[in-house]
Amino acid sequence: MATSRALAYLESRKNIAGSTCGVVGLVLTFAGVAGPYWPVVVAGLYGAGALIAPPERPALPDFPDPSAQLDEVRGDFEKLRGYLTEVELSVTAATRLRELTELLGALLDRGWIAELLAHDPEGVHVLSRIVRRDLPEAVDSFVRTRWWTRMTPGTESPELHLERQLGLLKKDAERLAAGLREVEARRQESHTRYLEDRGGTGGISA
Repeated sequence: MATSRALAYLESRKNIAGSTCGVVGLVLTFAGVAGPYWPVVVAGLYGAGALIAPPERPALPDFPDPSAQLDEVRGDFEKLRGYLTEVELSVTAATRLRELTELLGALLDRGWIAELLAHDPEGVHVLSRIVRRDLPEAVDSFVRTRWWTRMTPGTESPELHLERQLGLLKKDAERLAAGLREVEARRQESHTRYLEDRGGTGGISA
């Protein structure tokens, strides 16, 4: 531990700056300027250089690549779709679930939407949350609650809760899709302005 710290200091900006100033002190010594107090001059210049050196920059944390995260979410989405095919739903709930999964599938497609999401970690987080937590928990809660409802009829229908939850999750996905559409629209507008500005230069003059 002590050895690694010593090596780290030798490579630090403080040591480099201090050493540079110390070399200046040695040059002054050889030039006869420092006189008999040259050790003090060299040490003082080293200390001054170490003090004025910029602080060390800590290494940035290594966050996962959104593109790699998308691949993982796609794999989990395929597993989720296999699970959902085994769940018995009402006609309305099945329709809402199909609409939601179709939208999620479109968002997770490897086309241009994936390119936009690769630069949108928050969007990837929203998809991951729906696929890995919100949707499976909603369906699993429905399955467990429906079993108890069959034993105690007369309580509020778990199908209604599931339908509302699926509707809310679809709104989350729709908001994400709308945000991505806006990003793409701004990109298109920017490219149009670029072409207009380039055309306004009149081309290359003879």
